[in-house]
Amino acid sequence: MLVASPDTEAREILGGAGRPVLEPLVHNPKNGVTAGVWRVRRGERTAVLKVLTCRKEADGRWAASDDPRHWNYWRREAHVYDSGLARHWQPYGIRAPRLLARVDRPDGDIALWLEDVPGEPATAWPLARHIEHARRLGAAHGAGEPACRPWLSRRFLRQYVSANTLGQELLDDAAAWAQPLVRDHFPPGLRTAMVRLRHDREWFLHIMESLPRTFAHLDMWPANVRSSGPDSVAFDWAFPGDGALGEDLGNYLPDSVFDLFVPADRLPEYATAAYEAYLHGLRETGWRGDERLVRLGVCASAVKYDWLTALMLARAGEEQLDYGGAGTVSPELRYRERGKALAFLAGWAAEARTLAPLLGFPEAPSGR
Repeated sequence: MLVASPDTEAREILGGAGRPVLEPLVHNPKNGVTAGVWRVRRGERTAVLKVLTCRKEADGRWAASDDPRHWNYWRREAHVYDSGLARHWQPYGIRAPRLLARVDRPDGDIALWLEDVPGEPATAWPLARHIEHARRLGAAHGAGEPACRPWLSRRFLRQYVSANTLGQELLDDAAAWAQPLVRDHFPPGLRTAMVRLRHDREWFLHIMESLPRTFAHLDMWPANVRSSGPDSVAFDWAFPGDGALGEDLGNYLPDSVFDLFVPADRLPEYATAAYEAYLHGLRETGWRGDERLVRLGVCASAVKYDWLTALMLARAGEEQLDYGGAGTVSPELRYRERGKALAFLAGWAAEARTLAPLLGFPEAPSGR
């Protein structure tokens, strides 16, 4: 479909009368792939408009890529919808918004017109609903889907963590750890654990790349999910591709706390219940492997947050903004909750170091 303007697009897709009204939606404005996301209303009908681009200025970490295997390939989300892959998990209770239209604009951008999904955002779910989502995610992963499309991401985790470098030099800087927000709200022993995680980063990435594979979303967190009737609806299919079993769950659980959707004090019980639900979902759809490999995938995925401690050291003196940058967050609350969650991930990392040799993997360098 090729049309002349957004107004024409809205008229052809939504019908109705009058000019469309655009409401900006929260997204990551730093990502060079995303020109913008809006809820568009024309008459009584609404849709969500997401515009993909490779023309936006962005820093190196979030720059758009033309490489189809790159973690931030700018056309990937359009391919996911065009191919029908966004509907692959629907039998297991997780679906994507319906694609109403894809528009190739004259300037080279791609406009995705998507269903405006009603329902409760996962950012407001009770724990039981998150745990049920984990079961569905396990069922979807257990059913499998070879990540063999040429535009799906490969080695996402390695590329993603390698791109996040801000503040790395501060991990061993005593003055950075003495900043009041850090000193007062990070648990004892976190510095040692995070320095060790950085030291072992390559080992963790090797483990994650050697585990059983599945088609993974790779940006699975509560802000990208909502309920609609009996389904979970997952948004933002910008990164999907080849992932380890357990990798999406290992992203979803800590992100629930990092962005203040679930209290950090509930993370241990939440993670235990969600992991059991995920395993149950895997078994439901026929996966019969060694569950210790799944546990290793969840625990070793702690490496995805190797960069976060350094970032927080670097930004401890700055105003604390929420996701999207539209509002502020209590610095004390953020550092306390994230500090507890990082300490929990240090426990995951320690468990991975113990479990991996039992499954035939080499010991971590710092464990020798």
